[in-house]
Amino acid sequence: MLKGYQSWSFEKKPVILGTATVVGPEEGKGPLGDEFDIVHGDLTLEQDSWEKSERKLMEQAAELAVKHAGIQKESLNFYVGGDLMNQIISSSFAARTLGVPYVGMFGACSTSMETLATAAMLVNSGSAHYALAGTCSHNCTVEKQFRYPTEYGSQKPPTAQYTVTGAGAAVISSRGKGPVVSRATIGRVMDMGIKDPFNMGAAMAPAAVDTIQAHLRDFQIQPGEYDLIVTGDLATVGYSIACELLEKHKVPMQQTQFKDCGLMIYDLEKQQVQAGASGCGCSAVVTYGHLLKKVINGEFNKILVVATGALLSPLSYQQGESIPCIAHAVAIESGKGA
Repeated sequence: MLKGYQSWSFEKKPVILGTATVVGPEEGKGPLGDEFDIVHGDLTLEQDSWEKSERKLMEQAAELAVKHAGIQKESLNFYVGGDLMNQIISSSFAARTLGVPYVGMFGACSTSMETLATAAMLVNSGSAHYALAGTCSHNCTVEKQFRYPTEYGSQKPPTAQYTVTGAGAAVISSRGKGPVVSRATIGRVMDMGIKDPFNMGAAMAPAAVDTIQAHLRDFQIQPGEYDLIVTGDLATVGYSIACELLEKHKVPMQQTQFKDCGLMIYDLEKQQVQAGASGCGCSAVVTYGHLLKKVINGEFNKILVVATGALLSPLSYQQGESIPCIAHAVAIESGKGA
C-alpha cells in the first residue's frame, strides 16, 4: 500500500458510496450554489450560538450522506471527522449525536482530505466496511476564535480570506457503485516564517506545492495523469504563489487543469470575500458537491484534490509563533459497478 516515501495506493479502490453538502447563504449565492444539497437562508440555523450552528451543519451533512449511501447509520464502523474549533468540538459533538465509533482529526483546512484518506485506508485494509469522512466550518465561529468576532466589524486587508460556512461528508465503502479513492499523499509540515493570520494563502502555498511534488514523485507520474489538480483554499494570493513555485520547480502543470477551491465557491467580483474562500468546509463542499458530480457524469476521469491547512492556534499567534502549514492529497477516479 505504501508508495514511495509518503503516499498510499488503494488497490481495492474504496467507493465513495454517498456524499452530502450543507452550506450557508453566502455559499448559496456563489457560482456553485445549485450543486449543494442544502442551502440555509441564514447563519444561525435556528441555534443560539455560532458553535451550535456549525455542529448542526455537520450533523445534517452526515445524516444526509448516510441516506444517499443507502445504508443505515448503524452500519457505519467509524466516523472520521475534524474541524477548526478548539478541541474539534463541532465534530466531536456531532459524533455524540451520531453515536458512531469516532476518530477525531485535526489538519486545519486540510482536514477534508485527511479524513477522506484515513477513511479510505480503513476500508482498503479491511478495518471497516463503511466509514464516514466529514468536516465543517462556520464563518462566525472561525472569525470569533482566530481573529475578531463578526460583531466587531473589523476591516480586513485584501490578503484575508472568507471562511466558508458549510459541511461536507462522504460514506466510503468496500463495495458498491460510485467514484473511487485510488491514491493519497500525506503532507509534511512546512513553515516559511509567515506570522500574519490575514495572509493564510501565502503561508499555505509552499505546503501545497511540496505535496503535489511528493505525489508525482512517489507514483512516478506527471500532472497530465489527472484531468484536474485542485488545491484547497489558497485563494488569489496563495494560488498565484503556488503557480510561481510550481513553474520554478519545473512541474509541467500545463498538462492539466490547475484550480483552487477557494477561487471556485464565490464570485470574487460580486461577493465581498477579500482574496477568496478558506475553512475546512471549503474543499469539502466543493469536492463533495461540485467536483464529484463532474466525475460521475464523465467530465473528469481522474482528479487530485490537495487540501491545504494552516496549523496555527490563537495561542501560538499570541505568542508570536510563525504559521506551520500542511497539505494532503487524495486522488479520485470515475466509479466502478456494484
